[in-house]
Amino acid sequence: MTFSVPPADPATAAAHFRARLSFETDVSDVHAALEAATPGLVVVDSRGDAAWRQGHLPGALHLPTAEIATRGAELVPAGSTVVTYCWGPGCNGATRAALEFARLGRPVKEMLGGFEYWAREGLPVVTPTGTVRRRVDELTAPRSAVACDC
Repeated sequence: MTFSVPPADPATAAAHFRARLSFETDVSDVHAALEAATPGLVVVDSRGDAAWRQGHLPGALHLPTAEIATRGAELVPAGSTVVTYCWGPGCNGATRAALEFARLGRPVKEMLGGFEYWAREGLPVVTPTGTVRRRVDELTAPRSAVACDC
């Protein structure tokens, strides 16, 4: 098979993919880290108030992106590792939030898939009426497991 642009050499590819993994994480890894009560982890929901009330990750800190520059340093202790999320893959709110935390000097990763994939994978969502789990969308995760085993 020929490509219009050939693949990178293996060393360049390895550096690229390692770099991506240092900037990004996924919902399964965040869920595992929250379940393990990973010390110093702060998961930040960067969406607005209405979205937060609709549902959010258990243990998440609600800090809309527009407030991170002024409130982030006081709410997120120095030395913490921050994971940001927003609505989903069609939204770059988590990217903007991650940029703000990086500007504050905090180690940060963006959670790929955002709230959408968290909920679609059947993980717990906190709502005003309690914690709920939606049915697993088999296009995002196996029905029989929380993780995709990748």
